[in-house]
Amino acid sequence: MTDSEALQTPAPAQEHLSLRRDVTVWGSYMWGYADVGADIYTALGLVIASAHGAANLAFALAGIVYILIGLCYTELAAAYPVAGGGQYFTLRGLGDLGGFVAGSALLLDYTIDIALFTVASAGYLNFFVPYIFGVHAHAVVLKLGPFHLQWVWLLEASALIALLTWLNIRGIRESSILNEVLGLIDICTESAIIILGFLFAFKPALLVHQWRYEFPTLHQFMYGSSLAIISFVGLESISQAAQETRRPATIIPRTSLTLIFTVFIFALAFSTLALGLMPWRTVPVEDPVARLAHQIPYAGLVAGPFAAILGATILLISANSGVMSVSRLTFSMSQLGLVTRWLDAVHPKYRTPHRAILLFAFIGWLETFLSFLTPSAMDTLGNLYAFGATLGYLLVFVSLIVLRTTDPYTPRPYRMPLNVGLRVRGRRIQFPLLGMIGMLGVGLILFEVILTHKIGRIAGPAWVGLAFLYYLWFRRRQRLPILGSIPRDWETEQRRVLEEAEEFELLEEYNSALAQRDRIRHIGAPRNAAGPPPSSAPRDPGANS
Repeated sequence: MTDSEALQTPAPAQEHLSLRRDVTVWGSYMWGYADVGADIYTALGLVIASAHGAANLAFALAGIVYILIGLCYTELAAAYPVAGGGQYFTLRGLGDLGGFVAGSALLLDYTIDIALFTVASAGYLNFFVPYIFGVHAHAVVLKLGPFHLQWVWLLEASALIALLTWLNIRGIRESSILNEVLGLIDICTESAIIILGFLFAFKPALLVHQWRYEFPTLHQFMYGSSLAIISFVGLESISQAAQETRRPATIIPRTSLTLIFTVFIFALAFSTLALGLMPWRTVPVEDPVARLAHQIPYAGLVAGPFAAILGATILLISANSGVMSVSRLTFSMSQLGLVTRWLDAVHPKYRTPHRAILLFAFIGWLETFLSFLTPSAMDTLGNLYAFGATLGYLLVFVSLIVLRTTDPYTPRPYRMPLNVGLRVRGRRIQFPLLGMIGMLGVGLILFEVILTHKIGRIAGPAWVGLAFLYYLWFRRRQRLPILGSIPRDWETEQRRVLEEAEEFELLEEYNSALAQRDRIRHIGAPRNAAGPPPSSAPRDPGANS
């Protein structure tokens, strides 16, 4: 069976979706926190090194945009509770090509996720190296012509990638219980570091001094604020888990909104504490949270090593989520006719998508190796991470606005605030003002990335460009629309999704609005008749095609 023929049959993954809807409110929150909560361990040092004395301002501005991104994802994930996240939302709103571009940006993020978080995890483990060997691991350098390779750090990160690849091929992965326990310990640890740090070590005069005399240039601040967005990347994980969440229409808004403000508060608190605790030049890139904890009087002797161990563990789990998410995303894209089903092949013994795991884990390792040929591996990987994230977020915002117009009937259990009623094509819609502001904000950060990231502005578009060439070749070979979309019955799809999610009230509302729409079409709606309420039924089948 060819890929194009396979698209005419139901996706085999859908047969067991209801069996996997076992994620609770706490599990959903910790699913996201295990991913997003780890980002501050990586981003803090990078942003402070770039934005200097204004690092907390950079986190605040990026955090405001992140809150808008979170509200957008909350609405879409609650309305369309299926795996695929931003790639699926974009496909619904912008069609197959838009969905593929969003998917390619996510694939870049997931491979960088593997590379960046394994490097960061090894960096936190290196907190102990000076005490054991008397030398910092990043100071052990091998000269290869013009390159200065930190080979010990590279070897550690490579070993972690190999370990994660092996575990995922065998089908061994961290359990939900382990995620929840580590997430809870991490929240308590970060809260303790912040409280004890402000009580016993914070120096307001140092913070004011760095604000007055260590303020960055505009270019440095733009670079730092664009890097700050990586401390908020990970909301995609809640959307990816929407298809496994019980009563997603109720749970996702609760968990997403709580996660958004938890991470925002932690990012702002840690960056402010750091500037009032240490001169920005002394904050390390590789293990900033552990070093901050180590500066706290009395508790630092224990808090520093404990934060290092916890940081290494949490970051390794985030790297593992990248390995797992790659196979999930490629499966979703193959089912939608965006990539070949060759990537869906499962291991005959372990029953895992070994091809996708091996391919993208290798790409993640290659990115790791190449990043160590640059002056700062962490900074280089952060460059690429920021590009993929902002491009994906921009497409999701555009899709939100488009779906409000083309699909005003689908029930939306949560809706972004500040909406304006408009009439489009004889139907009344709720236009999202905050969605437009968020789109402009993400667009500004993407502009900063392109302007200030020397590597990201070349490698990021090159990745998307090569992926687009593959898409053209694949669709032409499978005789699928190249720039158009495959016809899909989104109404039937939405009914099935709501039924499997056990959102029967929303399903009834959906069917009622759909029947009302059909009655109006049958009798001929007056020109000035109000359309169905925005939280009712879906648009026409194949409207994106």
